[in-house]
Amino acid sequence: QVQLVQSGGGSVQVGGSLRLSCAASGYTYCGYDMSWYRQAPGKEREFVARFDTDGRGSYADSVKGRFTISQDNAKNTVSLQMNRLKPEDTAIYYCKTDPYGGSADCRGSYWGQGTQVTVSS
Repeated sequence: QVQLVQSGGGSVQVGGSLRLSCAASGYTYCGYDMSWYRQAPGKEREFVARFDTDGRGSYADSVKGRFTISQDNAKNTVSLQMNRLKPEDTAIYYCKTDPYGGSADCRGSYWGQGTQVTVSS
């Protein structure tokens, strides 16, 4: 069973910064592709950031240049540094993992519990 545990988030004023982290646990023989999504009130869940196959971060246009995704592969942890936050960044942020590997256990998609980020003006 794969589990994701998120930490970080909270409330900040416009222009401030927050950092989110997400740790994956479960099958040690799986690799974990990890990414971030968010869902604002009344809106669909949307993609925020992930790593491309070349190892570089890929971002939604709305956060490009302000957010940075990073990963500690040894700890199966992904973080999202959010700078110059705007009110429209207010949402519940979710990390997601898609396990990969040769075992049948390394399949499917899993979501973290969600973390509230609130940006006030």
